[in-house]
Amino acid sequence: MSTILYEANPSMLRMNPFITALSILLIPVGIGIIILLWMYIKTKMDKLTIKTDEIVWMHGLLNKSYTEINMSSVRTVKVNQSVLQRMLNAGDVAIYTAGDNPEVVIRGLPEPDKVRDYIKGQNEERG
Repeated sequence: MSTILYEANPSMLRMNPFITALSILLIPVGIGIIILLWMYIKTKMDKLTIKTDEIVWMHGLLNKSYTEINMSSVRTVKVNQSVLQRMLNAGDVAIYTAGDNPEVVIRGLPEPDKVRDYIKGQNEERG
């Protein structure tokens, strides 16, 4: 069995800091709780797990979709960060295997550089 190196869901605060703050202010009105609950559910729909030999991306709430990528087939890992995401240490991660389109794109992951380093490190060990 392979060891889990990294496991995370997108961060609600890091993905939408202004909407999160506004929702907290709207809690007394009643709509803030609904917005926060919806945003929380959306963040729990995606989960990235990096193991020593594979990457597993799980998407969905009731219906689950799994994408498993063998670590040796990863060609490129691309991290995109806006200025706000850089300040909050979040980012969008795209994992490429073959072709020009990414196999997986996960938005709002915490510590995206760590994700890239884990994948790059595992590929270098397999070398």
